[in-house]
Amino acid sequence: MEHVATGVELLGVGVLVVGIAWSGVRAAIGWVHTSDGRRTYAELRESIGGSLLLGLEILVAADLIKTVAVAPTVDNVLVLGLIVLIRTFLSFSLQIEIDGALPWRRGRREAGSIRGASPRGS
Repeated sequence: MEHVATGVELLGVGVLVVGIAWSGVRAAIGWVHTSDGRRTYAELRESIGGSLLLGLEILVAADLIKTVAVAPTVDNVLVLGLIVLIRTFLSFSLQIEIDGALPWRRGRREAGSIRGASPRGS
């Protein structure tokens, strides 16, 4: 199981590296086609944020596998709890940065934009 956990960690790091590189390529292509710096920057931030979120989730899974399957001591479980807490806070913060709204406010904003787009809403 230790090899599985290491493989999942490598996958998480790979997602981070490839995701950030891909985000840079997309931003460069967007910049060439539109020359709109603000829009390109916003898309770059959103793309990098998504890559970071996915990478963090995979790394949390690797830590879970390592702690539960390899060395389930009380100290390791406490360290895992702290890591999960920190990464959850980071994921929450990144999601707010990407969406531009708190998660419980996001639904209201999307519902308002759907209502405004319908024939009755206008």
